[in-house]
Amino acid sequence: MNSRQRVEAALNHRQPDRVPLDLGGSPVTGIHVSSVYLLRQALGLDAPGTPVKVVEPYQMLGEAAPDLLDAIGADVVGISGRCNMFGFPNAGWKPWTLFDGTPVLVPADFNTRPEPNGDILMYPQGDRGVPPSARMPSGGFYFDSITRQEPLDDDQLDVEDNVEEFGPIADVDLQHFASEADRLARDSDRAIVANFGGTAFGDIALVPAPWLKHPRGIRAVEEWYVSTVARFDYVYEVFRRQCEIGVANLAKLYEAVGDRVSVVFVTGTDFGTQNGPFISPASYRKLYQPFHRWVNGWIHEHTPWKTFIHTCGSIVALLPDLIEAGFDVLNPVQCSAAGMDPRMLKEKFGDKVTFWGGGVDTQKTLPFGTPEQIRAEVKERIAIFGSGGGFVFNTVHNIQAGTPAENLVALYDAVRSAR
Repeated sequence: MNSRQRVEAALNHRQPDRVPLDLGGSPVTGIHVSSVYLLRQALGLDAPGTPVKVVEPYQMLGEAAPDLLDAIGADVVGISGRCNMFGFPNAGWKPWTLFDGTPVLVPADFNTRPEPNGDILMYPQGDRGVPPSARMPSGGFYFDSITRQEPLDDDQLDVEDNVEEFGPIADVDLQHFASEADRLARDSDRAIVANFGGTAFGDIALVPAPWLKHPRGIRAVEEWYVSTVARFDYVYEVFRRQCEIGVANLAKLYEAVGDRVSVVFVTGTDFGTQNGPFISPASYRKLYQPFHRWVNGWIHEHTPWKTFIHTCGSIVALLPDLIEAGFDVLNPVQCSAAGMDPRMLKEKFGDKVTFWGGGVDTQKTLPFGTPEQIRAEVKERIAIFGSGGGFVFNTVHNIQAGTPAENLVALYDAVRSAR
């Protein structure tokens, strides 16, 4: 099988010739830029000191370039929008250095300002003339959003304020996705994951809108979560309007990229904590499921794409409802969370959903375990999840900063030998 055939066999619950592998196909299946640097050095892909591109500056994800994908035998590649989470294009690369000394390349409008205490401020669309939208603490590896919510007046709340970032997709963006799909389909046989955006209802990473210069509406994390109950009708109408726009955009996007795409990233809204879901199944069915059904239903009726949900933590109590909502793919499959036993998940749900992730724990095993422990966990997870298809290997969420180079090498050696 070639890579696309391998992925599509797994997605259709057929046994592929070997378990497909993803690195960097989406913003939740990637790798921190400092770890990319270490991996490339360990594999002999670069001379010492060669910088790596930061392709998603909010999480500081590094580029999974074609030569790296070739070296580890990856089967997936992703397409994303022209602009990143801070609203400026990934273009015009310039040198920058992480706090730990890692040399990187960042987009031209990566326009940070250091604070007296060493923190780094980031500005929406690279515009220092407006308040900063994110902060990287001194010595840190990631940016945290800065709350910029205006004082709320319930009598003045306007749904249009919370859908400011959603609208008809521009022709330039349609052309971007079309040309990227053409290029990737022409240059390799890897399966394409489309990260279009616009259909993640209540994704808390997006609520503060770090790419908007002056976000309006409910934008504080705590206020948003409270509002899903206290202002239920308002949030429901935000979702309804967002969904209406999102589905209309999907129709245009399908015309642009067609069947070259295998999987579409629908949502990254998290519903789980380490110990259990933080929303009841009844509440999920009332607020979120109607819109998940709407998006997934349109996709399944009009395209061959499979639909992908990322939701961290212990979500086993919600999994029947997520499957009923039409999701084909579950990520990150956080096996370390309560009730997320891999054997139980495969036995109970393995014929209904494809597990995309769960390959090795990124909280403990990968960063802090030994190479032997990593190999053992990878071998076990592939044996459990890979049987009969329905599994694409990826770590549990993005590979984090601080992961030792020998552990990264052990990870991909183990995948190669266990597949």
